[in-house]
Amino acid sequence: MKKYMVRGSMTVEMSVLMPMILFLIMGCILAVFYFHDKNILSGTAYETAVVGSTKARDKNGVKPGELEALFHQRVKDKCILLTRTQVSVQIEKDEIEVIAGGSRRNIKVSVIRRAAITEPEKKIRNQR
Repeated sequence: MKKYMVRGSMTVEMSVLMPMILFLIMGCILAVFYFHDKNILSGTAYETAVVGSTKARDKNGVKPGELEALFHQRVKDKCILLTRTQVSVQIEKDEIEVIAGGSRRNIKVSVIRRAAITEPEKKIRNQR
């Protein structure tokens, strides 16, 4: 049987190298969580703007409070890193603007999504 011996310099080198490797791995995981949450906020803000633009064509229209509640309902428990989310909805004559953001300590994300209020029914009726 051969006995393998590890020299002391090898353990010292690994004790210096392992924290760096773990730091890189944890940084990659943090970046993935950041971009995941940014995509969730962006997609949810766009969905909210589109739903608002279709509801704005109704007789009663749509109110910003309804769209904000819809946003919070859709984003609930989906974000991993960003725990505090906020939204602001502005309804204008021809478009709906949704400004969404999330934060946790020093990390902040903000997205702005717009959707035009179109009336395809009128255009189709005018063509006939």
